[in-house]
Amino acid sequence: MKLYESNRFVKPFSGMPIELLQLELDILKIAQSFFLKPIELSPVVTLGTCSVIAKANQNKIISALRGTEVLAVATNALALHICSLKRNIKDKESVDVDNKMRFCTFHRHVRSQNYNNPGSLPHFKLFCMVTAGSDKGSYIFEKENILEHLNVYKTVFKQLIGVVDMKFKFISIGGYTDSDGFVTNILEYLLENLNGEISNLSNPSKSDNQYYKGLQFKIYVNLNGMDFEVAYGGFVDWSQKLLQRKKERMLISGLGVERLLK
Repeated sequence: MKLYESNRFVKPFSGMPIELLQLELDILKIAQSFFLKPIELSPVVTLGTCSVIAKANQNKIISALRGTEVLAVATNALALHICSLKRNIKDKESVDVDNKMRFCTFHRHVRSQNYNNPGSLPHFKLFCMVTAGSDKGSYIFEKENILEHLNVYKTVFKQLIGVVDMKFKFISIGGYTDSDGFVTNILEYLLENLNGEISNLSNPSKSDNQYYKGLQFKIYVNLNGMDFEVAYGGFVDWSQKLLQRKKERMLISGLGVERLLK
């Protein structure tokens, strides 16, 4: 009892589970309508899944036995699963007609760092999407799939929450041979195809963050006159590293579903 009462990791979710489950089901149906395949992940992943693939600090992760750790970032687990499928390519049903793999999941994430902030929880639910494919030239993969991820989130916010006041913010990051040209191409494509406010299209901010490559995005919704960050994502080089193929491309993103429920 003393251990239970003093351990912040073992307390249950404090919200409404039925409403949370219904929201998860509705979001998965929307994602599936955009050809993303829902998948249920294991509660544990291979030791080093976060710190080796994405250079996250292992101190944020709860390590376990038998070469495993408690899942802390579902996008990393999805990336490993996709790369394993691509390397063995036995599961033909996982490859779409456009030769891409699209997976999505809900998972309760556990993070060990403590920010001493009431809004920072030891475990929380995230909706995650990962799309993988190959470079087709002219940044076609990047253009098509960042638009697809943003459209999934737009549909979720409008249909399920009734929010129409959204902002898409973009952050330019190195990692491409012509990083400035890459960002310009992507944002021009989004301006033509995305009906919504892009708050820093002409002058995206810049970052040295090495987690993402090329471009990162954040989505904010306005509630009661205040902007709240609810979703994020960007391009990563994880599949290039895991498969040792420079032509591999991967896009990840996530949505804080418990914040959305509130």
